[in-house]
Amino acid sequence: MRARYGVPLGIAAAGAAGVVYAAGFEVRSFRLRRVTVPVLPPGMHPLRILQVSDIHMVGGQRKKQRWLRSLAGLRPDFVINTGDNLSDPEGVPEVLDALGPLMEFPGAYVFGSNDYYGPRFRNPARYLLEKAQRRHGLNGNAPVVGAIHNPWEDLRDGFDAAGWLNLTNTRGTLKVEGVSVELTGLDDPHIKRDRYAQVAGGPSGAADFSMGVVHAPYLRVLDAFTADAYPLVLAGHTHGGQLCIPFYGALVTNCDLDTDRVKGLSTHTAEGHTSYLHVSAGCGTNRYTPVRFACPPEATLLTLVGRE
Repeated sequence: MRARYGVPLGIAAAGAAGVVYAAGFEVRSFRLRRVTVPVLPPGMHPLRILQVSDIHMVGGQRKKQRWLRSLAGLRPDFVINTGDNLSDPEGVPEVLDALGPLMEFPGAYVFGSNDYYGPRFRNPARYLLEKAQRRHGLNGNAPVVGAIHNPWEDLRDGFDAAGWLNLTNTRGTLKVEGVSVELTGLDDPHIKRDRYAQVAGGPSGAADFSMGVVHAPYLRVLDAFTADAYPLVLAGHTHGGQLCIPFYGALVTNCDLDTDRVKGLSTHTAEGHTSYLHVSAGCGTNRYTPVRFACPPEATLLTLVGRE
């Protein structure tokens, strides 16, 4: 009896324990990562950016809301929101409430697909299939039919009222402690809303520092930003892989970015230029897959310092 059933029962018990940990603990184990990026002109005073991403707010997520509000205590120079704030059509008031203290600081935002459309249940195995077939989002897949439309206009109006810059396929400039920061943003490439031609040309030269912002780090977008000589690009979308294998890492990125750069700071090279890329693993999940494993939810405080 022991020889026949002991191993399968042990595997089943370990699997059950993993699910309990992923759904009951890690998904609410919010972390702050700190990253230093040498991208500013030499001699320029450091800038501190708080990046929040992939909140995927669902009604009643009080711990997540409290944690987001607490981030205002970091006193960043400015805030960048890289999209996918919603996972519930009724979640706009809770997002605005949770981000309220952060909206007291200068900031800017782009939207992701889940800001525009409500989530749908998907078999997690489809992410592996799409990776193998090189199809992600609307990039190679059939258009979505019968999608739920989220009230993204209300979210936009709330951010705009706080003075945050809407970077939807456009440029904007923040003044921070006498420093001019030029931001170039794109709408979400995951659903083919990016229009790089509208913002092409690279940094204007009128600002002290310039950077790119986008939700999903598709290679066509990273190539464009890097070829235009932006020193830094911020993105989200990947959830850091969400369900990772310890000591191995992520299996998927949900876009055409390689898994080695699924989260954190890396570099990207195109047409003889190299940019820093920071991908946030985000602090939420799709409401239908509320689990994380070996990939805690996060926000990131990036300290930009002078280049050597």
